[in-house]
Amino acid sequence: MGLFTVKQPRGFRHNYIYYDPRKEKLQKIEEKAKRDLGLIPEKDFDPEDIRGKFVGATKHLKRRKESGRKPLASGIIIMIIVVLLILLRYLYTGVLF
Repeated sequence: MGLFTVKQPRGFRHNYIYYDPRKEKLQKIEEKAKRDLGLIPEKDFDPEDIRGKFVGATKHLKRRKESGRKPLASGIIIMIIVVLLILLRYLYTGVLF
């Protein structure tokens, strides 16, 4: 009955070659101890730090930000669509309104 059996693919398991979890754990403990002693300032979460990172990472957003040009507002886009629909109706039927 090998016709209807579906073999499951082997799971992917990535083992790091140059990774030492013990060393990373020791570094975190050292950093925490230094923060507790006051040798290193406390880490504070600041949303302002994150906000500019994504815009700076993409070329098109960075260019738009440097140019200072704002994207079209949704109201302007809706008005353009309405005008185009009226123009299409006029060309199709010959009646403006």
